[in-house]
Amino acid sequence: MMRFEAALPNLPVPTLVETAAKWLDSVKPFAAEPYSPTQTVAGADPKTEAFQRAQQASDDFVASPLVRELQKRLKEHAEGKDSWLSEWWNETAYMGYRGPVVPGVNYFYSHRDDKLRRNGPARAAALIRSLLHFRRLVETKVLEPEMVRQTPLAMSSYKYLFNSIRYPVHGCDTAEKFDPEASENQHIVVVRRNKFYEVRVVDESGEIMSEPDLEVQFKRIVEMAGTEADAHPVGALTTENRDVWADALAELKSVSSGNAKSLDRIHRAIIVLVLEDKKPVTRSDVSRQLWVGDGRNRFFDKHQLIVFDNGKSGFNGEHSCMDGTPTSRLNDWILRSVHAKKIPAGNATQPSTLPKPVALPFEHNDKTKSAIAAAQKQFDATMAPHELEVLNYEAYGKNKIKTFKVSPDSWAQLCMQLAYFRMKGELAPTYESAQTRKYKLGRTEVIRSATAEALDWCRAMDQHDVAPVRKLELLRRAVNAHSKYASMAADGRGVDRHLFGLKKCLREGEELPALFKDPLFAHSSNWVLSTSQLTSEFFDGWGYGEVVDEGFGLAYAVQAELMRFTITSQVKGNASLLRHYIAEACSEVRETMEAAIEDESPGLGRAGKL
Repeated sequence: MMRFEAALPNLPVPTLVETAAKWLDSVKPFAAEPYSPTQTVAGADPKTEAFQRAQQASDDFVASPLVRELQKRLKEHAEGKDSWLSEWWNETAYMGYRGPVVPGVNYFYSHRDDKLRRNGPARAAALIRSLLHFRRLVETKVLEPEMVRQTPLAMSSYKYLFNSIRYPVHGCDTAEKFDPEASENQHIVVVRRNKFYEVRVVDESGEIMSEPDLEVQFKRIVEMAGTEADAHPVGALTTENRDVWADALAELKSVSSGNAKSLDRIHRAIIVLVLEDKKPVTRSDVSRQLWVGDGRNRFFDKHQLIVFDNGKSGFNGEHSCMDGTPTSRLNDWILRSVHAKKIPAGNATQPSTLPKPVALPFEHNDKTKSAIAAAQKQFDATMAPHELEVLNYEAYGKNKIKTFKVSPDSWAQLCMQLAYFRMKGELAPTYESAQTRKYKLGRTEVIRSATAEALDWCRAMDQHDVAPVRKLELLRRAVNAHSKYASMAADGRGVDRHLFGLKKCLREGEELPALFKDPLFAHSSNWVLSTSQLTSEFFDGWGYGEVVDEGFGLAYAVQAELMRFTITSQVKGNASLLRHYIAEACSEVRETMEAAIEDESPGLGRAGKL
């Protein structure tokens, strides 16, 4: 698994000239003149006063002695490090973040249904047994490394898939990985009705518990948990502000040694399995339950496999130590293996010989009861305005899109841009995640998907007197601009991480460079659309929360014959409204481009072309 790790290159430090030029280009759509659908399609190069100020700030940035000194410091910081960014980014974006991890940080995957396992214990048993086989591949380091074409990707973050925990610590959280070979760490923790239970799943000889035996254990937990939920759900504390949770954790441990022991067993667990008593049906209901649930019957500081009483299932990811690609691979692998019956069920033993699950109880004083009550109240208030909508657009997918000779990801991005443009009359500053795992300790860079070319195309789409062929031409220009930026971002040569690094090199008393104070700097990085694509034919959706109060979380997948968008927002009605506009855009873009291709090749006809 780690055979390419030492040979991976270090994350590069871009030049000031290229970063300034890319930044200036990226702010063009937000400096353009206000637009009315009755106007002629504008050119891509705005001549506004706002853009002229930004251009001056960009020129001054490159010429500034201070900025050149910051660049020198950044290069010195990078010397001898696998990644100049990793430590800073992990602290600033994740461990140092003090807000609650739900709904702002954690993310979820929704699994495709298993028609053979229609109840919680049966579904959970198959998933856990498959997961334990994947764990063995990871911990023995025989899992094949991920590749993009012929380029190997960093696998270092896989360390935190299992037996790991994010600890709440004042100021900046920490993470710990427990020894996967130690006998005391061969268990999972199951949550049911706000109560915690320990189940050993790997025996002393390394044998993984059979699927029938796992199902017996999970049925026992359902019985043990009874019909009443714990009135003081400790899991609710993991939804709190991180400093508040750190104080509550210390108090919880001080109440009794039993509390400290229960917490230790949770922290050391391979993974948390949530056996939910709910039976959600629709994609939106399932997604919301996987995203945040009720804020009680969870433990958000760890990865969680979530299984409902009707057999529906999914995963909630703890985001601080890794991005989505390792957990996406984990979930795809276990679902694919169960579907193809690649993992033998194993032999059942006599239930009487199975040790019963161990309850992990908690004692409370007035302070811990008060903290838990406050956490529940805060969670309910936080989630009250949040909405989640799923668009399962089944008219076409990447197979159709590729006939237009454009990138399916770029196509989906432009559909989202057009949808927001129709909804608000302007483009939204858009964050698209690009992985930089071709480098050591690589994580992500921003693809700034809202481009001047996208703005030109959106405006053209609103003009009935613009020919379809012209709209297709503008679409391809916008696709090329997006693909070019995506490639640069994957190469570690985007705008945002470099600017972040330069800013981190400022010393006390030094003035912030003018570019960082330009109004377009703040506006263009206010991520109204936070977008990311992960695709598996075994997922039924995935998602996360918005990153700015007025914005949207927009997780999407472009599959062979469909596109799926999960939309989150805390502005009432906005999620359903954007869902409508995205569906409309997907249909209209296809119709317009088909007409354009027919016009390009008269006599061939749509059937022959597509």
